[in-house]
Amino acid sequence: MIEKIQQCLAAINPDDIRDLKDLVKDSSQVILIGNGGSNAIASHIAVDYVKFLNIKSFCFSDASMLTAYMNDYSVEDAYKQFIVDMHESGGLVILISSSGNSKNIYNAASYCKENDINFVILTGFDQNNLVRSNLKDYAAIDYWVDSNSYGVVECVHQIFLHAIIDN
Repeated sequence: MIEKIQQCLAAINPDDIRDLKDLVKDSSQVILIGNGGSNAIASHIAVDYVKFLNIKSFCFSDASMLTAYMNDYSVEDAYKQFIVDMHESGGLVILISSSGNSKNIYNAASYCKENDINFVILTGFDQNNLVRSNLKDYAAIDYWVDSNSYGVVECVHQIFLHAIIDN
């Protein structure tokens, strides 16, 4: 696994890191969204962007709020509705899906596209996954990890998002 992570890290384009740093620093806020392990990554990165970059950042991870949105808007539209309710002008949305096939991440990214909201997608597994194949041309950054291992993809996504912090 470590060798595969190293290979994936070596494939990171330094321009993507610079672009991400510029996007985050130029944003009025950063909303990070993911499912499962990707949600944990989103939570960690939101804290670090606030702490180290002084950028208003948060992730959709409060259990009560998540279940309320899922109940009221459906699992597939909960994240989209969260963006409707919480996004402010000049904000950035970072969407993380290891498989790239999460319908709720796809719907959130589609909403961003349709409403001219700046967004970044991080995926893995199949290069032509649902999110990438339909939305990569609209994303400010489309970062894909060439691996079918959740552990590898999640580790590399976290390092990619963390790489913009100079500490």
